[in-house]
Amino acid sequence: MLEVKLFPKDMGAIEIDPSNIKKCLVSGLFKEEVEVQGKKRYFYTYLTPDLEYNRCCLVIAPPDDTDILEFIEKSFWTEFAEKEKVFLHFLSPEEKWNYDGTDADYMNKVYVQIQARKYYVTMQDNIYAFGIGTGAVIAQQAAMKMTSEWSGMATFGDMNESAMLNASAVQKSENMGKVELSISAAKAQLPVWMFWTKNTGDNEKVCQYWKIQNETAEEKFSNGTADEIYFPTTVCKNSQINEEKISQVRVTNGYTGNLTEELFDQVWEFVKRARRHRCYGTKALRYFKDPEEYGAVLHTIQLEGYTRLWYEYVPKRVAEGGKPVPLVVNMHGRGGSAESFMDMSQMNCVAEDRDFIVLFPEASVYQQRPEGVRNILLWEGNYKGKKIDDVAFILAMIEDVKKRYPVDETRIYACGQSSGGMMSSELALKAPGVFAAVAPWSAIKDPDHAVPLREKIEPAVPYLFLFGENDWLCVDKENGKMEYKVAEDIAEFLQNLIRIYDLEETPGKYQCGEITYYVYRNKKKTPMLTVGTVRDMSHANYPWESWTSYDGFLSKFSKKPDGTLLYMGKEAL
Repeated sequence: MLEVKLFPKDMGAIEIDPSNIKKCLVSGLFKEEVEVQGKKRYFYTYLTPDLEYNRCCLVIAPPDDTDILEFIEKSFWTEFAEKEKVFLHFLSPEEKWNYDGTDADYMNKVYVQIQARKYYVTMQDNIYAFGIGTGAVIAQQAAMKMTSEWSGMATFGDMNESAMLNASAVQKSENMGKVELSISAAKAQLPVWMFWTKNTGDNEKVCQYWKIQNETAEEKFSNGTADEIYFPTTVCKNSQINEEKISQVRVTNGYTGNLTEELFDQVWEFVKRARRHRCYGTKALRYFKDPEEYGAVLHTIQLEGYTRLWYEYVPKRVAEGGKPVPLVVNMHGRGGSAESFMDMSQMNCVAEDRDFIVLFPEASVYQQRPEGVRNILLWEGNYKGKKIDDVAFILAMIEDVKKRYPVDETRIYACGQSSGGMMSSELALKAPGVFAAVAPWSAIKDPDHAVPLREKIEPAVPYLFLFGENDWLCVDKENGKMEYKVAEDIAEFLQNLIRIYDLEETPGKYQCGEITYYVYRNKKKTPMLTVGTVRDMSHANYPWESWTSYDGFLSKFSKKPDGTLLYMGKEAL
Protein backbone atom coordinates (compact mmCIF):
# COMPACT_ATOMS: atom_id res chain seq x y z
CA MET A 1 0.00 0.00 0.00
CA LEU A 2 1.32 3.43 -0.94
CA GLU A 3 2.06 5.57 2.10
CA VAL A 4 0.35 8.96 1.97
CA LYS A 5 2.72 11.60 3.29
CA LEU A 6 2.61 15.26 4.15
CA PHE A 7 5.40 17.45 2.84
CA PRO A 8 7.99 18.39 5.48
CA LYS A 9 7.18 21.70 7.13
CA ASP A 10 10.70 22.98 6.50
CA MET A 11 11.81 21.94 3.03
CA GLY A 12 14.84 24.17 3.46
CA ALA A 13 16.31 21.69 5.94
CA ILE A 14 16.74 19.08 3.20
CA GLU A 15 20.16 18.94 1.54
CA ILE A 16 20.34 19.34 -2.23
CA ASP A 17 22.26 16.96 -4.49
CA PRO A 18 25.30 18.89 -5.83
CA SER A 19 25.52 16.49 -8.78
CA ASN A 20 21.93 17.29 -9.82
CA ILE A 21 20.83 20.55 -8.26
CA LYS A 22 17.32 20.57 -9.78
CA LYS A 23 16.27 17.16 -8.48
CA CYS A 24 13.15 16.99 -6.29
CA LEU A 25 14.15 16.79 -2.63
CA VAL A 26 11.50 14.22 -1.67
CA SER A 27 9.62 11.41 -3.39
CA GLY A 28 6.41 9.47 -2.84
CA LEU A 29 2.68 10.22 -2.61
CA PHE A 30 1.77 13.47 -0.86
CA LYS A 31 -1.53 15.01 0.20
CA GLU A 32 -1.89 18.70 -0.67
CA GLU A 33 -4.49 21.33 0.11
CA VAL A 34 -6.11 23.96 -2.08
CA GLU A 35 -8.84 26.50 -1.36
CA VAL A 36 -11.77 26.65 -3.77
CA GLN A 37 -14.45 29.29 -3.26
CA GLY A 38 -13.58 29.55 0.44
CA LYS A 39 -13.57 25.80 0.98
CA LYS A 40 -10.61 23.48 1.59
CA ARG A 41 -10.15 20.70 -0.92
CA TYR A 42 -7.43 18.09 -1.18
CA PHE A 43 -5.49 16.45 -3.97
CA TYR A 44 -2.62 13.98 -4.19
CA THR A 45 0.78 14.56 -5.79
CA TYR A 46 3.04 11.70 -6.77
CA LEU A 47 6.77 12.42 -7.13
CA THR A 48 8.66 9.49 -8.58
CA PRO A 49 12.23 8.95 -7.29
CA ASP A 50 14.90 11.16 -8.94
CA LEU A 51 12.26 13.36 -10.59
CA GLU A 52 13.66 16.69 -11.79
CA TYR A 53 11.95 20.07 -11.68
CA ASN A 54 10.03 21.45 -14.67
CA ARG A 55 9.02 18.08 -16.03
CA CYS A 56 5.52 17.63 -17.47
CA CYS A 57 2.56 17.66 -15.06
CA LEU A 58 -0.55 15.51 -15.48
CA VAL A 59 -3.62 16.70 -13.56
CA ILE A 60 -6.04 13.77 -13.42
CA ALA A 61 -9.76 13.72 -12.56
CA PRO A 62 -10.38 10.04 -11.69
CA PRO A 63 -13.72 8.19 -11.68
CA ASP A 64 -15.80 8.87 -8.57
CA ASP A 65 -16.85 5.23 -8.08
CA THR A 66 -13.36 4.09 -7.00
CA ASP A 67 -11.35 4.89 -3.89
CA ILE A 68 -8.74 7.44 -4.95
CA LEU A 69 -5.81 5.70 -3.28
CA GLU A 70 -6.85 2.36 -4.74
CA PHE A 71 -7.12 4.04 -8.15
CA ILE A 72 -3.55 5.33 -7.86
CA GLU A 73 -2.00 2.17 -6.51
CA LYS A 74 -3.76 -0.54 -8.51
CA SER A 75 -3.42 1.16 -11.88
CA PHE A 76 -0.27 1.81 -13.90
CA TRP A 77 0.31 5.37 -12.71
CA THR A 78 3.42 4.98 -10.57
CA GLU A 79 5.14 2.87 -13.23
CA PHE A 80 4.17 5.43 -15.87
CA ALA A 81 5.59 8.28 -13.77
CA GLU A 82 8.87 6.41 -13.33
CA LYS A 83 9.13 5.68 -17.05
CA GLU A 84 8.21 9.16 -18.30
CA LYS A 85 9.66 11.16 -15.38
CA VAL A 86 6.53 13.28 -14.91
CA PHE A 87 4.58 14.86 -12.05
CA LEU A 88 1.20 13.27 -11.30
CA HIS A 89 -1.57 15.21 -9.54
CA PHE A 90 -4.80 13.36 -8.69
CA LEU A 91 -8.01 15.19 -7.84
CA SER A 92 -10.22 13.80 -5.08
CA PRO A 93 -14.02 14.01 -5.53
CA GLU A 94 -16.31 14.74 -2.60
CA GLU A 95 -18.06 11.37 -2.89
CA LYS A 96 -19.48 12.20 -6.35
CA TRP A 97 -18.31 14.76 -8.89
CA ASN A 98 -20.26 18.02 -8.96
CA TYR A 99 -21.11 18.99 -12.52
CA ASP A 100 -22.28 22.50 -11.57
CA GLY A 101 -18.83 23.98 -12.32
CA THR A 102 -17.40 23.90 -8.79
CA ASP A 103 -15.28 20.83 -9.43
CA ALA A 104 -14.05 22.26 -12.72
CA ASP A 105 -12.93 25.31 -10.73
CA TYR A 106 -11.26 22.92 -8.28
CA MET A 107 -9.30 21.35 -11.13
CA ASN A 108 -8.21 24.76 -12.38
CA LYS A 109 -7.20 25.74 -8.84
CA VAL A 110 -4.99 22.66 -8.64
CA TYR A 111 -3.34 23.90 -11.86
CA VAL A 112 -2.44 27.06 -9.96
CA GLN A 113 -1.51 25.42 -6.66
CA ILE A 114 1.06 23.04 -8.12
CA GLN A 115 3.08 26.06 -9.21
CA ALA A 116 3.54 27.45 -5.68
CA ARG A 117 7.21 26.33 -5.62
CA LYS A 118 7.30 25.49 -1.93
CA TYR A 119 7.80 21.73 -2.16
CA TYR A 120 8.81 21.25 -5.81
CA VAL A 121 9.08 23.34 -8.97
CA THR A 122 6.81 23.03 -12.00
CA MET A 123 6.23 25.39 -14.88
CA GLN A 124 3.04 26.62 -16.49
CA ASP A 125 4.18 25.61 -19.97
CA ASN A 126 3.62 21.84 -19.76
CA ILE A 127 0.53 21.03 -17.68
CA TYR A 128 -2.07 18.65 -19.14
CA ALA A 129 -5.66 17.79 -18.17
CA PHE A 130 -6.99 14.23 -18.03
CA GLY A 131 -10.42 12.95 -17.07
CA ILE A 132 -11.29 9.28 -16.58
CA GLY A 133 -14.76 7.75 -16.29
CA THR A 134 -17.05 10.23 -14.55
CA GLY A 135 -14.06 12.57 -14.25
CA ALA A 136 -14.08 13.08 -18.02
CA VAL A 137 -16.77 15.76 -17.80
CA ILE A 138 -14.83 17.61 -15.07
CA ALA A 139 -11.71 17.78 -17.26
CA GLN A 140 -13.77 19.04 -20.20
CA GLN A 141 -15.41 21.76 -18.09
CA ALA A 142 -12.06 22.85 -16.65
CA ALA A 143 -10.32 22.98 -20.01
CA MET A 144 -13.16 24.88 -21.68
CA LYS A 145 -13.08 27.54 -18.96
CA MET A 146 -9.28 27.97 -18.82
CA THR A 147 -8.21 26.74 -22.26
CA SER A 148 -5.32 29.16 -22.68
CA GLU A 149 -3.47 27.66 -19.70
CA TRP A 150 -3.58 23.94 -20.44
CA SER A 151 -1.20 22.41 -23.00
CA GLY A 152 -3.40 19.45 -23.94
CA MET A 153 -6.26 17.23 -22.78
CA ALA A 154 -7.54 13.67 -23.05
CA THR A 155 -10.75 12.24 -21.61
CA PHE A 156 -11.86 8.63 -21.27
CA GLY A 157 -15.62 8.32 -20.85
CA ASP A 158 -18.96 9.52 -22.18
CA MET A 159 -20.10 13.11 -21.79
CA ASN A 160 -23.37 14.28 -20.27
CA GLU A 161 -25.47 17.41 -20.72
CA SER A 162 -23.24 19.29 -18.23
CA ALA A 163 -20.11 18.82 -20.32
CA MET A 164 -20.81 22.03 -22.27
CA LEU A 165 -21.41 24.09 -19.11
CA ASN A 166 -18.32 26.25 -19.71
CA ALA A 167 -18.54 26.42 -23.49
CA SER A 168 -19.00 30.19 -23.21
CA ALA A 169 -17.40 30.78 -19.80
CA VAL A 170 -13.87 32.10 -19.29
CA GLN A 171 -11.77 32.06 -16.12
CA LYS A 172 -10.87 35.46 -14.68
CA SER A 173 -7.40 36.52 -15.81
CA GLU A 174 -4.82 37.23 -13.12
CA ASN A 175 -1.14 38.08 -12.76
CA MET A 176 0.26 36.28 -9.73
CA GLY A 177 3.52 38.16 -9.41
CA LYS A 178 6.53 36.57 -7.86
CA VAL A 179 5.73 32.97 -8.79
CA GLU A 180 5.90 34.13 -12.44
CA LEU A 181 2.47 32.58 -13.02
CA SER A 182 -0.03 34.52 -15.07
CA ILE A 183 -3.50 33.35 -16.08
CA SER A 184 -4.39 34.92 -19.41
CA ALA A 185 -7.66 32.96 -19.37
CA ALA A 186 -9.00 32.99 -22.89
CA LYS A 187 -10.51 30.68 -25.43
CA ALA A 188 -7.73 29.14 -27.49
CA GLN A 189 -6.70 26.10 -29.49
CA LEU A 190 -6.00 22.92 -27.52
CA PRO A 191 -4.92 19.43 -28.66
CA VAL A 192 -7.65 17.04 -27.46
CA TRP A 193 -8.38 13.32 -27.63
CA MET A 194 -11.74 11.92 -26.51
CA PHE A 195 -12.53 8.26 -25.88
CA TRP A 196 -16.23 7.35 -25.62
CA THR A 197 -18.82 4.86 -26.84
CA LYS A 198 -19.80 6.75 -29.99
CA ASN A 199 -19.70 10.27 -31.40
CA THR A 200 -23.37 11.18 -30.97
CA GLY A 201 -25.49 13.27 -28.61
CA ASP A 202 -23.55 15.04 -25.84
CA ASN A 203 -20.33 13.47 -27.10
CA GLU A 204 -20.86 14.96 -30.54
CA LYS A 205 -21.54 18.42 -29.06
CA VAL A 206 -18.19 18.34 -27.26
CA CYS A 207 -16.42 17.15 -30.40
CA GLN A 208 -17.98 19.96 -32.45
CA TYR A 209 -16.96 22.50 -29.81
CA TRP A 210 -13.29 21.55 -30.09
CA LYS A 211 -13.40 21.37 -33.88
CA ILE A 212 -14.59 24.98 -33.94
CA GLN A 213 -12.13 26.04 -31.25
CA ASN A 214 -9.20 24.44 -33.08
CA GLU A 215 -10.32 25.63 -36.53
CA THR A 216 -10.20 22.13 -37.97
CA ALA A 217 -11.12 21.07 -41.48
CA GLU A 218 -14.06 18.74 -42.02
CA GLU A 219 -12.00 16.03 -43.71
CA LYS A 220 -11.67 13.06 -41.37
CA PHE A 221 -8.58 10.89 -40.97
CA SER A 222 -7.84 7.90 -38.75
CA ASN A 223 -5.00 5.75 -37.45
CA GLY A 224 -4.66 2.51 -35.51
CA THR A 225 -6.08 4.04 -32.31
CA ALA A 226 -8.12 7.10 -33.30
CA ASP A 227 -11.23 6.59 -35.43
CA GLU A 228 -11.52 10.29 -36.21
CA ILE A 229 -8.66 12.77 -36.56
CA TYR A 230 -9.40 16.35 -37.55
CA PHE A 231 -6.45 18.56 -38.51
CA PRO A 232 -6.40 22.37 -38.32
CA THR A 233 -7.14 24.13 -41.59
CA THR A 234 -4.14 25.18 -43.66
CA VAL A 235 -5.20 28.83 -43.56
CA CYS A 236 -3.04 30.66 -41.02
CA LYS A 237 -2.80 34.45 -41.11
CA ASN A 238 0.02 34.72 -38.57
CA SER A 239 3.69 33.85 -39.10
CA GLN A 240 3.68 30.95 -36.58
CA ILE A 241 6.98 32.15 -35.09
CA ASN A 242 5.25 32.63 -31.74
CA GLU A 243 2.27 30.30 -32.06
CA GLU A 244 1.90 27.26 -34.26
CA LYS A 245 -1.45 26.01 -35.49
CA ILE A 246 -1.08 22.45 -34.20
CA SER A 247 -4.24 21.40 -32.35
CA GLN A 248 -5.81 18.23 -33.68
CA VAL A 249 -9.13 16.87 -32.47
CA ARG A 250 -8.99 13.09 -32.02
CA VAL A 251 -11.86 10.73 -31.25
CA THR A 252 -11.84 7.03 -30.43
CA ASN A 253 -15.25 5.37 -30.44
CA GLY A 254 -16.16 2.08 -28.80
CA TYR A 255 -14.37 2.82 -25.54
CA THR A 256 -15.49 0.34 -22.87
CA GLY A 257 -13.81 1.85 -19.82
CA ASN A 258 -10.65 -0.26 -19.87
CA LEU A 259 -7.76 2.21 -19.72
CA THR A 260 -4.51 0.28 -20.06
CA GLU A 261 -0.96 1.56 -19.82
CA GLU A 262 -0.40 0.64 -23.45
CA LEU A 263 -3.34 2.78 -24.54
CA PHE A 264 -2.37 5.67 -22.29
CA ASP A 265 1.19 5.58 -23.65
CA GLN A 266 -0.19 6.25 -27.14
CA VAL A 267 -2.33 9.11 -25.89
CA TRP A 268 0.59 10.61 -23.98
CA GLU A 269 2.80 10.51 -27.08
CA PHE A 270 0.20 12.69 -28.79
CA VAL A 271 -0.65 15.06 -25.95
CA LYS A 272 2.89 15.77 -24.71
CA ARG A 273 4.03 17.25 -28.03
CA ALA A 274 2.48 20.63 -27.24
CA ARG A 275 3.64 23.38 -24.88
CA ARG A 276 1.73 26.51 -23.83
CA HIS A 277 4.10 29.47 -23.42
CA ARG A 278 3.67 32.99 -22.15
CA CYS A 279 3.58 35.60 -24.89
CA TYR A 280 2.07 39.01 -25.54
CA GLY A 281 -1.70 38.73 -25.58
CA THR A 282 -2.86 35.16 -25.00
CA LYS A 283 -0.39 32.39 -24.21
CA ALA A 284 0.95 30.70 -27.33
CA LEU A 285 0.88 27.00 -28.20
CA ARG A 286 3.80 25.37 -30.00
CA TYR A 287 5.31 21.95 -30.53
CA PHE A 288 7.95 21.12 -27.92
CA LYS A 289 11.49 21.59 -29.22
CA ASP A 290 13.36 18.81 -27.47
CA PRO A 291 17.03 19.91 -27.32
CA GLU A 292 18.51 16.51 -28.14
CA GLU A 293 16.04 15.84 -30.96
CA TYR A 294 16.99 19.21 -32.46
CA GLY A 295 20.70 18.45 -32.25
CA ALA A 296 21.71 20.34 -29.11
CA VAL A 297 24.37 18.61 -27.01
CA LEU A 298 24.36 18.51 -23.21
CA HIS A 299 27.68 19.42 -21.57
CA THR A 300 28.73 19.51 -17.92
CA ILE A 301 31.62 20.88 -15.89
CA GLN A 302 32.45 20.79 -12.18
CA LEU A 303 32.66 24.15 -10.39
CA GLU A 304 32.59 24.98 -6.67
CA GLY A 305 31.55 21.41 -5.91
CA TYR A 306 28.49 21.52 -8.19
CA THR A 307 27.81 19.87 -11.53
CA ARG A 308 26.96 22.72 -13.90
CA LEU A 309 25.41 22.12 -17.30
CA TRP A 310 24.39 23.71 -20.56
CA TYR A 311 22.90 22.76 -23.90
CA GLU A 312 25.05 23.71 -26.86
CA TYR A 313 23.49 24.24 -30.27
CA VAL A 314 25.89 24.34 -33.23
CA PRO A 315 24.28 24.49 -36.69
CA LYS A 316 25.60 21.94 -39.16
CA ARG A 317 26.94 24.67 -41.47
CA VAL A 318 28.86 26.15 -38.56
CA ALA A 319 30.27 22.80 -37.41
CA GLU A 320 31.44 21.96 -40.93
CA GLY A 321 32.53 25.46 -41.93
CA GLY A 322 35.54 25.79 -39.66
CA LYS A 323 35.33 29.59 -39.63
CA PRO A 324 34.99 31.74 -36.47
CA VAL A 325 31.33 32.52 -35.79
CA PRO A 326 29.42 34.63 -33.23
CA LEU A 327 28.38 33.06 -29.93
CA VAL A 328 25.21 33.86 -27.96
CA VAL A 329 24.68 32.93 -24.31
CA ASN A 330 20.91 32.63 -23.70
CA MET A 331 19.79 32.33 -20.05
CA HIS A 332 16.52 31.13 -18.51
CA GLY A 333 14.52 32.85 -15.79
CA ARG A 334 14.03 31.93 -12.15
CA GLY A 335 12.73 28.40 -11.75
CA GLY A 336 13.42 27.60 -15.39
CA SER A 337 15.96 25.27 -16.95
CA ALA A 338 18.29 25.00 -19.90
CA GLU A 339 15.95 22.55 -21.64
CA SER A 340 12.83 24.65 -21.14
CA PHE A 341 14.47 27.89 -22.26
CA MET A 342 15.67 26.51 -25.55
CA ASP A 343 12.04 25.60 -26.16
CA MET A 344 10.67 28.93 -24.93
CA SER A 345 13.12 31.28 -26.65
CA GLN A 346 13.84 29.23 -29.79
CA MET A 347 17.14 31.07 -30.14
CA ASN A 348 18.41 27.85 -31.73
CA CYS A 349 16.19 28.62 -34.74
CA VAL A 350 17.84 32.03 -35.05
CA ALA A 351 21.27 30.38 -34.77
CA GLU A 352 20.35 27.89 -37.50
CA ASP A 353 19.39 30.68 -39.91
CA ARG A 354 22.09 33.18 -38.91
CA ASP A 355 25.05 30.80 -38.48
CA PHE A 356 26.10 31.27 -34.87
CA ILE A 357 26.58 29.07 -31.81
CA VAL A 358 24.04 29.43 -29.01
CA LEU A 359 24.48 28.17 -25.45
CA PHE A 360 21.63 27.51 -23.02
CA PRO A 361 23.25 27.31 -19.56
CA GLU A 362 21.50 26.36 -16.33
CA ALA A 363 21.55 28.61 -13.27
CA SER A 364 22.62 27.92 -9.70
CA VAL A 365 20.16 27.77 -6.78
CA TYR A 366 18.51 29.80 -4.04
CA GLN A 367 15.64 29.67 -1.56
CA GLN A 368 12.64 31.73 -2.69
CA ARG A 369 10.64 31.61 0.54
CA PRO A 370 11.24 30.71 4.20
CA GLU A 371 10.94 26.95 4.77
CA GLY A 372 10.72 26.42 1.00
CA VAL A 373 13.08 24.36 -1.13
CA ARG A 374 16.64 25.64 -1.40
CA ASN A 375 17.14 24.58 -5.00
CA ILE A 376 15.01 26.88 -7.10
CA LEU A 377 17.23 27.75 -10.06
CA LEU A 378 18.36 31.39 -10.07
CA TRP A 379 21.37 33.19 -11.49
CA GLU A 380 23.97 34.44 -9.01
CA GLY A 381 22.26 32.34 -6.35
CA ASN A 382 23.46 31.02 -3.02
CA TYR A 383 23.26 27.89 -0.93
CA LYS A 384 23.15 28.09 2.87
CA GLY A 385 24.31 31.68 2.77
CA LYS A 386 27.29 31.05 0.47
CA LYS A 387 27.16 32.92 -2.83
CA ILE A 388 27.59 30.92 -6.04
CA ASP A 389 29.67 32.58 -8.77
CA ASP A 390 27.70 32.23 -11.98
CA VAL A 391 29.87 34.73 -13.86
CA ALA A 392 32.78 32.33 -13.41
CA PHE A 393 30.57 29.50 -14.68
CA ILE A 394 29.56 31.38 -17.84
CA LEU A 395 33.14 32.35 -18.62
CA ALA A 396 34.36 28.78 -18.03
CA MET A 397 31.60 27.51 -20.31
CA ILE A 398 32.66 29.87 -23.10
CA GLU A 399 36.29 28.78 -22.76
CA ASP A 400 35.17 25.15 -22.97
CA VAL A 401 33.31 25.82 -26.22
CA LYS A 402 36.30 27.63 -27.70
CA LYS A 403 38.36 24.45 -27.30
CA ARG A 404 36.02 22.67 -29.71
CA TYR A 405 34.80 25.32 -32.15
CA PRO A 406 36.26 28.50 -33.66
CA VAL A 407 34.45 31.38 -31.93
CA ASP A 408 34.58 34.96 -33.19
CA GLU A 409 35.72 36.55 -29.94
CA THR A 410 34.74 39.99 -31.22
CA ARG A 411 31.07 38.92 -31.41
CA ILE A 412 30.06 37.25 -28.14
CA TYR A 413 26.63 38.28 -26.81
CA ALA A 414 24.39 37.57 -23.83
CA CYS A 415 20.62 37.65 -23.45
CA GLY A 416 18.03 36.11 -21.17
CA GLN A 417 14.68 36.50 -19.47
CA SER A 418 13.90 37.57 -15.87
CA SER A 419 16.75 36.23 -13.73
CA GLY A 420 18.49 35.49 -17.03
CA GLY A 421 18.02 39.13 -17.99
CA MET A 422 19.62 40.21 -14.72
CA MET A 423 22.49 37.82 -15.47
CA SER A 424 22.94 39.33 -18.94
CA SER A 425 23.38 42.71 -17.31
CA GLU A 426 25.70 41.22 -14.67
CA LEU A 427 27.93 39.87 -17.44
CA ALA A 428 28.07 43.31 -19.05
CA LEU A 429 29.16 44.80 -15.72
CA LYS A 430 31.62 42.10 -14.64
CA ALA A 431 32.97 40.81 -17.97
CA PRO A 432 32.70 43.77 -20.38
CA GLY A 433 35.84 42.68 -22.18
CA VAL A 434 34.11 39.48 -23.28
CA PHE A 435 30.66 40.64 -24.41
CA ALA A 436 30.09 42.94 -27.37
CA ALA A 437 26.42 43.63 -26.44
CA VAL A 438 23.67 42.31 -24.17
CA ALA A 439 19.88 42.02 -24.41
CA PRO A 440 18.14 41.59 -21.03
CA TRP A 441 14.45 40.66 -21.24
CA SER A 442 11.95 41.25 -18.40
CA ALA A 443 14.64 42.34 -15.91
CA ILE A 444 17.87 44.29 -15.84
CA LYS A 445 18.83 44.15 -12.17
CA ASP A 446 17.91 42.22 -9.05
CA PRO A 447 15.25 44.25 -7.16
CA ASP A 448 16.01 42.39 -3.93
CA HIS A 449 19.69 43.33 -3.83
CA ALA A 450 21.34 46.71 -4.22
CA VAL A 451 23.54 46.92 -7.32
CA PRO A 452 26.02 49.81 -7.00
CA LEU A 453 25.73 52.09 -10.01
CA ARG A 454 28.91 52.02 -12.05
CA GLU A 455 30.92 55.11 -12.78
CA LYS A 456 32.03 53.43 -15.98
CA ILE A 457 31.70 50.19 -17.93
CA GLU A 458 34.94 49.62 -19.76
CA PRO A 459 34.94 48.54 -22.51
CA ALA A 460 31.44 49.91 -23.03
CA VAL A 461 28.67 47.35 -23.57
CA PRO A 462 25.44 48.35 -25.41
CA TYR A 463 22.10 47.32 -23.90
CA LEU A 464 18.76 46.29 -25.42
CA PHE A 465 16.16 46.06 -22.64
CA LEU A 466 12.78 44.51 -23.54
CA PHE A 467 9.84 44.01 -21.17
CA GLY A 468 6.06 43.76 -21.17
CA GLU A 469 3.93 46.79 -20.46
CA ASN A 470 2.19 44.76 -17.71
CA ASP A 471 5.35 43.23 -16.24
CA TRP A 472 5.00 43.09 -12.44
CA LEU A 473 8.78 43.19 -11.99
CA CYS A 474 9.62 46.06 -14.32
CA VAL A 475 6.60 48.35 -14.45
CA ASP A 476 4.95 50.61 -11.89
CA LYS A 477 1.97 52.10 -13.72
CA GLU A 478 1.10 54.54 -10.93
CA ASN A 479 4.50 55.75 -9.77
CA GLY A 480 6.84 54.55 -12.51
CA LYS A 481 9.65 56.65 -13.90
CA MET A 482 10.73 57.66 -17.40
CA GLU A 483 8.55 57.49 -20.49
CA TYR A 484 7.69 53.84 -20.00
CA LYS A 485 6.84 53.84 -16.25
CA VAL A 486 9.57 51.53 -15.01
CA ALA A 487 10.17 50.81 -11.32
CA GLU A 488 12.43 53.28 -9.54
CA ASP A 489 15.47 50.99 -9.24
CA ILE A 490 15.33 50.16 -12.95
CA ALA A 491 14.99 53.86 -13.81
CA GLU A 492 18.11 54.61 -11.74
CA PHE A 493 20.03 51.91 -13.59
CA LEU A 494 18.94 53.15 -17.02
CA GLN A 495 19.57 56.80 -16.16
CA ASN A 496 23.05 55.84 -15.01
CA LEU A 497 23.72 54.17 -18.37
CA ILE A 498 22.53 57.33 -20.10
CA ARG A 499 24.92 59.37 -17.94
CA ILE A 500 28.07 57.25 -18.20
CA TYR A 501 27.60 56.67 -21.94
CA ASP A 502 26.76 60.36 -22.48
CA LEU A 503 23.55 59.59 -24.37
CA GLU A 504 20.70 61.79 -25.53
CA GLU A 505 18.33 62.39 -22.64
CA THR A 506 15.31 62.37 -24.96
CA PRO A 507 15.13 59.11 -26.89
CA GLY A 508 14.04 58.53 -30.43
CA LYS A 509 10.78 56.62 -30.44
CA TYR A 510 9.15 54.30 -32.93
CA GLN A 511 6.73 51.39 -32.98
CA CYS A 512 7.11 48.11 -34.82
CA GLY A 513 4.25 45.70 -34.29
CA GLU A 514 3.75 44.93 -30.61
CA ILE A 515 6.99 46.66 -29.51
CA THR A 516 7.47 50.38 -28.88
CA TYR A 517 11.16 51.26 -28.97
CA TYR A 518 12.97 54.09 -27.18
CA VAL A 519 16.45 54.63 -28.65
CA TYR A 520 19.19 56.51 -26.79
CA ARG A 521 22.17 57.46 -28.97
CA ASN A 522 25.59 58.90 -28.21
CA LYS A 523 27.29 61.73 -30.07
CA LYS A 524 28.26 59.33 -32.87
CA LYS A 525 24.58 58.36 -33.22
CA THR A 526 25.30 54.87 -31.85
CA PRO A 527 22.26 53.37 -30.07
CA MET A 528 24.06 52.37 -26.86
CA LEU A 529 20.75 51.87 -25.04
CA THR A 530 17.48 50.75 -26.56
CA VAL A 531 14.40 50.11 -24.43
CA GLY A 532 11.41 48.25 -25.84
CA THR A 533 7.98 47.81 -24.25
CA VAL A 534 5.81 44.94 -25.46
CA ARG A 535 2.07 45.52 -25.78
CA ASP A 536 -0.25 43.41 -23.62
CA MET A 537 2.51 41.29 -22.09
CA SER A 538 3.28 40.44 -18.47
CA HIS A 539 6.51 38.86 -17.19
CA ALA A 540 7.40 36.80 -20.25
CA ASN A 541 9.45 36.31 -23.37
CA TYR A 542 8.56 34.89 -26.76
CA PRO A 543 10.43 33.67 -29.87
CA TRP A 544 10.18 36.89 -31.86
CA GLU A 545 12.17 38.62 -29.09
CA SER A 546 15.04 36.29 -29.96
CA TRP A 547 14.89 37.23 -33.63
CA THR A 548 14.58 40.96 -33.11
CA SER A 549 17.25 40.99 -30.39
CA TYR A 550 19.79 39.32 -32.66
CA ASP A 551 18.90 40.84 -36.03
CA GLY A 552 17.97 44.30 -34.85
CA PHE A 553 20.56 44.87 -32.12
CA LEU A 554 23.17 42.31 -31.06
CA SER A 555 24.51 41.42 -34.51
CA LYS A 556 25.23 45.07 -35.30
CA PHE A 557 27.86 45.33 -32.57
CA SER A 558 31.35 43.86 -32.42
CA LYS A 559 34.67 44.62 -30.76
CA LYS A 560 38.21 44.91 -31.98
CA PRO A 561 40.76 42.74 -30.16
CA ASP A 562 41.78 45.83 -28.15
CA GLY A 563 38.19 46.27 -26.94
CA THR A 564 37.21 49.11 -29.27
CA LEU A 565 33.44 48.91 -29.81
CA LEU A 566 32.18 48.85 -33.39
CA TYR A 567 28.66 49.55 -34.61
CA MET A 568 27.96 48.22 -38.10
CA GLY A 569 31.72 48.03 -38.62
CA LYS A 570 32.49 51.61 -37.57
CA GLU A 571 33.86 52.88 -34.27
CA ALA A 572 30.88 53.41 -31.98
CA LEU A 573 32.33 55.77 -29.36
